[in-house]
Amino acid sequence: MTTTNLISSRLTALAQQLRLYKPPDLAAEKGVSVSQVDFTGDQKLNPNPNRAAVLICLFHGNNDGDDLRVILTKRSSGLSSHSGEVSLPGGKTEEADVDDADTATREAKEEIGLEPSLVNVVTVLEPFLSKHLLRVTPVIGILSDINAFTPTPNAGEVDEIFDAPLEMFLKDENHKSEEIDWLGNKLLIHFFDYETGGKKFMIWGLTAGILIRAASVVYQRPPAFIEQTHKMKLPGVVSKDTKSP
Repeated sequence: MTTTNLISSRLTALAQQLRLYKPPDLAAEKGVSVSQVDFTGDQKLNPNPNRAAVLICLFHGNNDGDDLRVILTKRSSGLSSHSGEVSLPGGKTEEADVDDADTATREAKEEIGLEPSLVNVVTVLEPFLSKHLLRVTPVIGILSDINAFTPTPNAGEVDEIFDAPLEMFLKDENHKSEEIDWLGNKLLIHFFDYETGGKKFMIWGLTAGILIRAASVVYQRPPAFIEQTHKMKLPGVVSKDTKSP
């Protein structure tokens, strides 16, 4: 079997595995784990400024090993929020979006020039909650042909596009965490140092939390470090109803 056929076979098997993934029933728990919101319901969207989606775009690296990589961006230094931080392509829901996958792939095209037709969306993860109480749904998609993608950063939103090995988010190497108080909860914030092409990046906060969860689902094992020390309970200001008042 050629390298190309082997990679194609592995990505097909991964797609089949991820299509079977079912997010945990958060409504059945008394609390929710870090960054995860107790939201339920189908994936049809109600346009809402407090709803967003990000794309975890996976592709196979240029070797014969199990080298799954994820596309990341460094946000523009001119943005009013999270400027210069590493993030996944994505953004807030718009009225024309059909579902979370539509939001994530639309934003990826706008931010990095990734055509939605190149991405095979295979599953969505449970929602995460940002520090600004933004409901963020991670969408996992597979890019079978990385050579078909020409990175084109939107200068107003993205300074750099790069990729990192997904499995690093399960390893304790180049990782640290810090406990903070947030909304009356003890919360672990994760930080990963990463260097590529002579440039250093810090992947942390919500993006790190989402990638830890995605790597755990893809590789079907927990991280080598403590992900969270407590279940998180949210105050009454956060409702399961995502519609605007």
